[in-house]
Amino acid sequence: MSGKTTAAALPELHSQRLLLRAPSPALLEAVIAFQARNREHLAPWDPPQPADFLEPEFVRARLQQGADEFAAGTALRYWFARREEPALLIGQVGVSQLARGPFQNASLGYSLDEQAQSQGLMHEALQAVIAELFGPRVHLHRLQAAVRPENQRSRAVLQRLGFSPIGLSRRYLFINGAWRDHELFDLINPGWPDGLPP
Repeated sequence: MSGKTTAAALPELHSQRLLLRAPSPALLEAVIAFQARNREHLAPWDPPQPADFLEPEFVRARLQQGADEFAAGTALRYWFARREEPALLIGQVGVSQLARGPFQNASLGYSLDEQAQSQGLMHEALQAVIAELFGPRVHLHRLQAAVRPENQRSRAVLQRLGFSPIGLSRRYLFINGAWRDHELFDLINPGWPDGLPP
């Protein structure tokens, strides 16, 4: 059996404090504002961006691509905001390399606004997304995340969520002018049955 082949994730998730939404061109201005506001803050952890990264046409095309990928179940991204201030995006969770068949795995990435640090908001957002990924709609077996060893906050978030370290990947990504080592973590779905799903 090949297992489930498409993800039917909900395009909107809610947690106690957060509203999480799938990509849409309607988020254009909010996404540009988030990325412009946090460009320096995220530069040590993110791959380099093209010169037109903040141009509306580029962002709109990227959001449309994200919406198409979300609908197809090949990649899932959620932009999130506080529920009382939905127009101000404060972070995002991205799920890529979503594989089915015998793997049933995806790669997890995330970023949080510089002004929203140390409030438990990323932990809360990831809890909501992981519940969707491990729940009956998407039903993945495993998640993997890669974090630079220097990124203590990110490592702590993963460990609080139950991710386990599985090794070091040397020169994993080109970030901030050099190839950077990343520590790999994984999380296994505790509700996964024996074998593949029907």
